[in-house]
Amino acid sequence: MQVPLLIDDFLRRAAQLYPAKTAIIDGDRRFTYAEYQARVNQLAHALQRRGIGQGDRVCILSPNSHFFLESFYATAHIGAVLVPLNYRLVPEDHAYIIDHAGVKALLVDAEYTAVIDSIRPRLPQVECYVVASYSGEPVAGWEDWNAIIAAESPVAPRAPERDENDLVSINYTSGTTARPKGVMLTHRNCYINAYNLIAHLRIAHEDVELWTLPMFHCNGWGGVYALTGMGGTHVVLRAVQAAEIYRLMSAHQVTFACMAPAVLRTLLDYPGRGDYRLTTVPRFTVAGAPPPAKFIERMETELGWQFLQIYGLTETAPLLTISGPDFGTARTDWSRRAHAGVAGLGVQLRLLDAKDELVPQDGVSIGEVCARSNVVFAGYWEQPEETAKALQDGWFRTGDLAVWDAVGNVNIVDRKKDVIISGGENISSPEIEDLLYRHPAVAECAVIGVPHEQWGETPQAIVVLRVGMVVSAAELIAFCREHLAHFKCPTVVELVPDLPRTVTGKLQKFKLREQYWSGPKRVN
Repeated sequence: MQVPLLIDDFLRRAAQLYPAKTAIIDGDRRFTYAEYQARVNQLAHALQRRGIGQGDRVCILSPNSHFFLESFYATAHIGAVLVPLNYRLVPEDHAYIIDHAGVKALLVDAEYTAVIDSIRPRLPQVECYVVASYSGEPVAGWEDWNAIIAAESPVAPRAPERDENDLVSINYTSGTTARPKGVMLTHRNCYINAYNLIAHLRIAHEDVELWTLPMFHCNGWGGVYALTGMGGTHVVLRAVQAAEIYRLMSAHQVTFACMAPAVLRTLLDYPGRGDYRLTTVPRFTVAGAPPPAKFIERMETELGWQFLQIYGLTETAPLLTISGPDFGTARTDWSRRAHAGVAGLGVQLRLLDAKDELVPQDGVSIGEVCARSNVVFAGYWEQPEETAKALQDGWFRTGDLAVWDAVGNVNIVDRKKDVIISGGENISSPEIEDLLYRHPAVAECAVIGVPHEQWGETPQAIVVLRVGMVVSAAELIAFCREHLAHFKCPTVVELVPDLPRTVTGKLQKFKLREQYWSGPKRVN
């Protein structure tokens, strides 16, 4: 008899094999796997008692916490669908997502109850409001998480009949370009992705993972299943601060973490990093945006940590490719290791040009990355037209442009919408950005196309300097001209204090284009 792939298998296995092992470290709170399983079961009972059942949507709005970790498995066990919310969004965005997803219950960290209360009159379909509070102080109009589960049995409630193609979550895209879309992920999607993370990132029961990425993000929850299934330890990080990251890594001898390039830069440049001692050699996975090659070199040579680059999207649960010295690339080949890498197990890739013809694997020709795999999502919630655009002939169109070589090593060169077309030439903004990161004064940068009377558009660089460094725009332009064809080089450089990013570190280039694009609307 074929057994369906259901994600609550992961916690069930860990609680059976490692009942007394520490599963979660959240500040001064510790939970063994037996306690983790018990709290999940109690939450499942509590939700059922409040009318939440199979197919119902449950939102969680919270920074990383043990509460968040509990919500993953409690909702899945009763057949409900988890809808994680980005806590950095404004109330208007929360109202849109909650309404669009038809959410029936809200699980909200105490820090954000006022945000939800401000839009509560617009949420008539929500029947259940639960606050996750460390202090236990009552919040008017909210039921306390710990109080409602205390009255429930730690024995798992009877699970409804479920299929591996049932939804386990609806994850709304980060909105770097437009209104967020609800990505529907199934048990099978998340289960297969967990297998791939375990295999490619070498996750084992000895691992201690620090949650530097938010758990509402695809790279966050993807690891919840993998690490739990192998019996590793979750170390919760609520706020991303370099000193706190180093403190937790040292205190708990962290072996693994996943982060955005912006966080990695913060760690590399933190002046007090030498005050902390690690006896482990942690593996750091960077995702969410291509890291500059210089970051990889500094991480491995200055810190002695191991680097792995992964590429994927919310729509692919998320892992598509993996890059590292285990995949035919020399350890010190920093530029190539910054590439997206080779396809993961069970992932089929192809690159298509503007005529939807297959791009040759010559390392030069550019095409859109298309993927087919068991990790590819079921579609966008209540948006069949958008689903039809993204899923064509069984392939997911990522919108990312790349080149690949003879062995299938993929290098993302740009988002389709971000390519700069100057005088008929296609210019890759990451190529210019990667060069600028090699300048010792550059901390962060972004390159976009801006209107140009003769060429249509031309590259402009927006640059954040490292603390204490001074360099002029003219010097940075000259630096680019030493290393790149002149038509690729920025004609304007603006120095700014910071760049707009999502909470997961994705650069929001659409905000920069809104600011700097004053000509006719772009067509690409």
